[in-house]
Parts: sequence; structure tokens; C-alpha cells
Amino acid sequence: MTDLTGLTAVQLLDGYRAGAFSPVDATRAVLERAERIQPEVNAFVRITAEQALAQAGASAERWRRGEPAGLLDGVPVTVKDILLMRGAPTLKGSKTISERGTWDEDAPSVARLRAHGAVFVGKTTTPEFGWKGVTDSPLTGVTRHPLDPARTAGGSSGGAAAAVALGAGPLALGTDGGGSVRIPASFCGIFALKPTYGRVPLYPASAFGTLAHVGPMTRDAADAALLLDVIGAPDSRDWSALGPASGSFLDGLSGGVHGLRVAYSPSLGGQVAVRPAVASAVRRAVERLAGLGAYVEEADPDVTDPVDAFHTLWFTGAARVTQRLGPDQRALLDPGLREIAALGARRSALDYLAAVDVRAELGRRMGRFHDSYDLLVTPTLPITAFEAGAEVPKGSGHRRWTGWTPFTYPFNMTQQPAATVPVGADGDGLPVGLQLVAARHRDDLVLRAAHALMSGGS
Repeated sequence: MTDLTGLTAVQLLDGYRAGAFSPVDATRAVLERAERIQPEVNAFVRITAEQALAQAGASAERWRRGEPAGLLDGVPVTVKDILLMRGAPTLKGSKTISERGTWDEDAPSVARLRAHGAVFVGKTTTPEFGWKGVTDSPLTGVTRHPLDPARTAGGSSGGAAAAVALGAGPLALGTDGGGSVRIPASFCGIFALKPTYGRVPLYPASAFGTLAHVGPMTRDAADAALLLDVIGAPDSRDWSALGPASGSFLDGLSGGVHGLRVAYSPSLGGQVAVRPAVASAVRRAVERLAGLGAYVEEADPDVTDPVDAFHTLWFTGAARVTQRLGPDQRALLDPGLREIAALGARRSALDYLAAVDVRAELGRRMGRFHDSYDLLVTPTLPITAFEAGAEVPKGSGHRRWTGWTPFTYPFNMTQQPAATVPVGADGDGLPVGLQLVAARHRDDLVLRAAHALMSGGS
């Protein structure tokens, strides 16, 4: 029999349509896989098996009648525990949030999935309030790598990445404020897209402001495009949401990369030290892009590392999200979060506005860069997965997670679409990711190029 946990969403839908298997079959297989991996990997805050099987049964009946509810009817999906999901507490990795409450509202992206008949398998783990690039929290402990439990899955959407990599649902919703879908996807060997800011509505608004995006995490670009077709629609609760997309992202995948102008920046102009195995895997993938007809040249964007400005924006967001807490609750926080929140509370309004100015200038420079190039290619990360339970690699000398993620957070500041594509492994068999970046609103180009890389141009 076909291992249903190994199929993409597109393949599952083809199987439902042909009557080869049902949403109940797929959901049972995914739930069994989720339960099996949970003790070792810790990808889930909760697995909603009863709810998922009821949704799958209703979907199976719709397919039997030939009346699917939407584009994802019967497809298992997981939701990061930062996003509201009706009927389940959203605890955000924090002991400071009580499970008590009505929990009767969906986030916009979750509401769209529900309207399209998706099956909710469960809520996935996050560091507390999504504050760092690895996934461990005072509430749920450490989330581990799907290939090596001694290593981190990355973060902050680490549970989502591990679940997709191990077959516990082909689709996952993650959030990304500084790399949080791309970092764990790169570590775990899956695909993830941070869309243009506003393409996927977000409610409630993030304390980290317009750095925070909602994005798909999948096995391939086709599934991500399909998921973006569903969740990338306006919602009146998000005043910064974009209008409807001009067409289907899934239908646009066939354009390929022939004739696209691609800038390959292996180290952002020498600013980043990249491990040789990572650099080699990325370079080989760039050569494949050229072989598919893209015009590729080495070129670096005219930018300097905006980490100080990013820290001002990020740390003040941490101060804001913890502002309501009294001394007893603050004592329950992740010590690292407590530390950056204290730093953020000391930043002034003028400090914040100066960081906004840096952000605007970075956006202007990247806008000019994309007048000359359709796509920018970099490594997603300069390293592969390191030891679990640590914010930074042992012996790295880094103080914060931003020290080892220099390719990701700049594009949260500019609000550009950016994706990570699995392009090989290092000598230890750990996945390597390549990052594709396009101008704002050109999510279609990122998805097209990723699809071409992953499918060999077909």
C-alpha cells in the first residue's frame, strides 16, 4: 500500500479525486505518525485526534458526493501554537498564558483553511512567544531534529518543520519574524516561504509588528503555492493585509526560470563566514539554476548587516509582549526572553524610530537591487543543525540567535518574499538550504524558481 504520510497535499487530493483512498485513511496515517514521533521529537503541543477524525469523516462524505468544500478538503495540516485555532488553547510556549478561556476564534489563515475543508491534526511547538531561532520553551521543553534528536530542529517554527519532515501532515502554518519558517525548514530539509508582508493576514497583530509574517511550510513548492492560494486572501481584522492576489500561485509555477536575472551572493559580500559544505551545496544548486536557463552572476546587494536595528525592533517587541506581566509571571519566562525584554524596555522612542529609518534605507537599497535582478540567491543559513537546547552553537562566540542567522532577518525588515529550498546535505547528512529572495509582491517568482529547482525544471 502507498504510505499516505509520504504524499504531498497535491498527491493526496489527486488520490481523493480518483477514489484511491479517503481523507479518513490519510488522517489516520498522519495521526499515527504524529503519535509515534512525539515522544522523541516533541513537535506537538497537542494532537487533536478526535477533532481531526471528525473533520476527515465529513470531508470523506463530501468527496463521496463529488462536492469537496474547497482547495484543501481533507488534507491534514498543523498550526503553530502562535496562531489562534478555534477549540484549542493557544499558549505560545509560555507558562504565563492560562488554558482557561473560550478559544472560539480562528486566526485569518486558520479560518481560511477551515473554510477550504482542511483537517487540523494539532498545534506545533514554538519557543516562548516565538522569540528565538530554536524551539524550546518553559512550557513544552525541547523540540528535536527529525534526523538526529541530539540536534535542534531550529525555530521558531521548529515543531512545524519536524512534523512535515517526518510525515505528520504535508502542510504546516508557521510564523516568521526573523527567519522562523526558513531557519527550521533549512535545518530539517523541507521547503518554506515567508511571503511578502501582508500577503497572509495576521490577527491578533504580532507584538513584533510588521517584522512578523505567516507562511507555508511544506515538502515542495507546489504544496506551498497551493497553501498560499488558500491563506493569501484579505481579512478585515488585519488593516495591513494586501488585496487579493492577481492570480493563482499554483497555476504560475510552470513559468520556470528561463531568462530570469539571478544574483548569487555566497556571503553577502564577505560579511558572512559560511561552512564549506553549505557553500558547496548552494553553489551546485545555483549551477542548476543556470542550467535551467537563468542568467546567473555573482553579485552582492549594497547592504550592511542591520543587526543592531533589528535588535532594537525585536527587543522592543519582546518588551511589549511581556509588558503586562507581574514579577511572579516574569519569573516563569525563558531567561533569554526576559533578558531581551529588559533590554527592549530601555530603548527610547527615538531609538525605535532610528531603527525604522535603517529599515527604510535597507528596503530602498533592495528595491534598487531588484531593478537589476529578479532574484537574489544566498545560503539560507551558514551552518547546519547544532546541539538541541542551546540558542547558539557551542563555541561559536555568538551571544544571540541572530549571530548565526545573518541571511534571514534582513528580509523581514524589507518585507520581501523569501523561501528556503533543500539543496543537499553536509558530511554528517544534515540538510542544507538555499534562500531565494525577490522584490516585494513577487512571491510568484520565488515559488517558480523553487519549483524549477525541486522538480528539475518540469
